[in-house]
Amino acid sequence: MPELPEVEVVRRGLDPYVRGHRVARVEVLHERSVRRHESGPSAFEQELTGRVIRCASRRGKYLWFPLDGDERALVAHLGMSGQLLLEPRDSQGGPHVRIRIGLDRRSREVRFVDQRTFGGLYLDEMVPDDAGGRVPATVAHIARDPLDPAFDAASVVASLRRRDSGIKRCLLDQSLVSGVGNIYADEALWRARLHYDRPASSLSRAKTGELLARATDVMSEALAQGGTSFDALYVNVNGESGWFDRSLDAYGREGEPCHRCGRPITREAFMNRSSYRCPKCQRR
Repeated sequence: MPELPEVEVVRRGLDPYVRGHRVARVEVLHERSVRRHESGPSAFEQELTGRVIRCASRRGKYLWFPLDGDERALVAHLGMSGQLLLEPRDSQGGPHVRIRIGLDRRSREVRFVDQRTFGGLYLDEMVPDDAGGRVPATVAHIARDPLDPAFDAASVVASLRRRDSGIKRCLLDQSLVSGVGNIYADEALWRARLHYDRPASSLSRAKTGELLARATDVMSEALAQGGTSFDALYVNVNGESGWFDRSLDAYGREGEPCHRCGRPITREAFMNRSSYRCPKCQRR
């Protein structure tokens, strides 16, 4: 699933193109991709057509487009394989195009492409957030992410240190800190020399703060390189891949030497997925 850097790459690509433009036409090609819109595909097309997109916004892994009037937003849930691409409106597109959104005075349209149809688009009501802004109701419970200007690192450190769960499990809890997924959790833990299952409550305030700083660093570096692309499902709005996978120190490097000590990186089962660590630098 795309994590913060990959979603932010998409947001930055879409924002200048959609900002201030009216939706001229909407076509739902696969009804499963609007299943979160309770009134159905036809209502989705009608309710979105004619609305002006104010901008592209993000919190953690969640992406949305506030509409004129600031009462509703178009929310994108990318799921495992969802993509938002800008493609010429007269092009046919690939076999997995699920929704097409045409904009006035624009030669390219926004297309939601989703091979596995786990993701989708829907319209949601906007509600006040904790800083005087507004967010979609379905995003209101999501914590701020480390790249958010309003991110309160001291408060997150305190919250983490009250948890007895393993530190990686806590990093993946989007109600504590958002945007960190499996890839960047492993990378941050490697940089901080921490085992993924160490209880968060056992960490000092300084060590917890260091871990958050490492997570911020690695996601900032990934963002600068267009995100991490392991296959064609992780691309920007123009279909181009990021290249941060070449800079990974832990994730996906099973059997390869640790860049710090030379010991082979190990892969272990974790929450129906995998964790990668150095057995010497990140001892149990």
